[in-house]
Amino acid sequence: MSSPGPDIAGSVVRSRPVLRFLTCGSVDDGKSTLIGRLLYEQNLIFDDHLAALTRDSRKHGTTGADIDFALLLDGLEAEREQGITIDVAYRYFATPRRAFIVADTPGHEQYTRNMATGASNSDLAILLVDARKGLLAQTRRHAIIAGMLGIRHVVLAVNKIDLVGFSQDVFDGIAGAFAAFAAPLGFKVVQAIPLSARYGDNLSVRSDKTPWFDGPSLLEFLETVDVEDDRAAKAFRLPVQWVNRPNLDFRGFAGTVASGTIGIGEEIAVLPSGRSSVIKSILSPAGEVDRAEAGDAVTVTLADEIDIARGDVMAPMRERPQVADQFAAHLVWMSAERLLPGRSYLMKINHGAVVATVTELKHRVDTDSLAKLAAKTLALNEVGVCNLSTGRPIVFDTYADNRTTGAFILIDRVSNETVAAGMVDFPLRRATNIHRQNITVTKEKRSLLNNHRPAVLWFTGLSGAGKSTIANLVEVQLHARGVHTLLLDGDNVRHGLNRDLGFTEADRVENIRRIGEVAKLMTEAGLVVLCSFISPFRAERQMARELVADGEFLEIFVDAPLEQCVARDPKGLYRRALAGEIKNFTGVDQPYEVPQSPDLHLKSGEFTATELAEQVVRGLERLKVI
Repeated sequence: MSSPGPDIAGSVVRSRPVLRFLTCGSVDDGKSTLIGRLLYEQNLIFDDHLAALTRDSRKHGTTGADIDFALLLDGLEAEREQGITIDVAYRYFATPRRAFIVADTPGHEQYTRNMATGASNSDLAILLVDARKGLLAQTRRHAIIAGMLGIRHVVLAVNKIDLVGFSQDVFDGIAGAFAAFAAPLGFKVVQAIPLSARYGDNLSVRSDKTPWFDGPSLLEFLETVDVEDDRAAKAFRLPVQWVNRPNLDFRGFAGTVASGTIGIGEEIAVLPSGRSSVIKSILSPAGEVDRAEAGDAVTVTLADEIDIARGDVMAPMRERPQVADQFAAHLVWMSAERLLPGRSYLMKINHGAVVATVTELKHRVDTDSLAKLAAKTLALNEVGVCNLSTGRPIVFDTYADNRTTGAFILIDRVSNETVAAGMVDFPLRRATNIHRQNITVTKEKRSLLNNHRPAVLWFTGLSGAGKSTIANLVEVQLHARGVHTLLLDGDNVRHGLNRDLGFTEADRVENIRRIGEVAKLMTEAGLVVLCSFISPFRAERQMARELVADGEFLEIFVDAPLEQCVARDPKGLYRRALAGEIKNFTGVDQPYEVPQSPDLHLKSGEFTATELAEQVVRGLERLKVI
């Protein structure tokens, strides 16, 4: 059998209504087999691919002498060796009635992020269930994520129905259980279909082995389901991806229209600045056009020269998106490192990037019961609802209104790992009710009065390294020279401001966040602030640095080997920690992240505390702080 060439197939996909869908569900429930078999039955596999698939089935297959259709989509060698899907595999195909773009997503928990990626661009989900196993935790999790990401049409594919004797009772039990579970998720259509992906029952045509089933075959349903694309009917949104300025005579703003339509001569506002202008021209890949609509990649020029940057959003004057620096959102946590409220992450939204912090984790969603559970953190694959604060106001819609301008991701600022996918629920009104008060006596004026610059000297290192001893000696020297100082010590702060915090990772993050804010206020007062804290995580030390102006923060690493700190043990803490009497102790059962490029590196074992204090003072002189 021959198949149409890539160019012909591509033109067919482009010429017919397109349905984007994904296959998801737990591992080994037959997602890849279903798609592979569907392509085979539609004569959409090239002859040479079919020959290769036959050879690979003998080597890697799990279906005996039969062709293992799952291998058609498992393109990675690791996928074929393990018999699992790791990455998202996309396939494009068409029938006489419709074109399809399908994302075959992995079922393993550790690859949930890839499933969410596939779901974010899909209009329909085929949620597979192994008829022998019924609904599993991963089945429910994928259903929740699909619902959160705005998918409203679901096919519940009860696969491997042949392995339970084509039992109607089994099918009805699974379909009923899913209907009860999914009721709160807001799906518009849930079509349950009994399937045998391996043998093709109810795949392209209805099977005579399930006479009790009077619904459509899978392909029949996919060809006829109405998943209307209402993006064009929504308000116009163009997130600016690139400012295109090839020469002095042209300045265009490139991006893909997220929703709505726009035409030459129409007035727009640019958020967050709020400046307005008129569309002068619209350039598409085919040349200049009069109008653009949702999904079009265009470059627009404006009648006025206004300042626009990547991440800004164009919108109609009377239908503007939200602009706020605090909002509530759903998060799907995708990292092995747990979410730590108070830690700053990098948020990417509408092609822009901004520092963001989870200020409050309201609850975690139980993926078995959808119950709201109290939680202080989120672990890998957990779903939660939280409040976030950003470093500056950002432009967004709620995810329910716009799946493009209401979605974001969070990135770990140290590892650059994508740690969460987020959907904006609503802005927090207090973000627009709070305004900064102008103060006449500024930090600069106070510094002139003090006759020295303000600074934060951040001493970090293991317990027992000598941080507080050195900081105290430094402050004595500075005080003798007339420098206005304040020493913040870990133990002292926990007796007052932070007495409500423990020593978990989340509490340690909040501990440093509060201290950083206090240090910032003290620099506003013109002081030299000496902070002596273990502060074990690089992310929080970086957060504290960014709270003050450039040049005002000095990270001072008091470097002492753990063995030396244990030998000193001035407070007897190591002895108690090693005996199991103290939990979450840095260096024993909590990690310490060594500074990668501290401003001052003090080697505690090679010099006395007095000599190290003098090194700090000389460093302040070199930096002209004093």
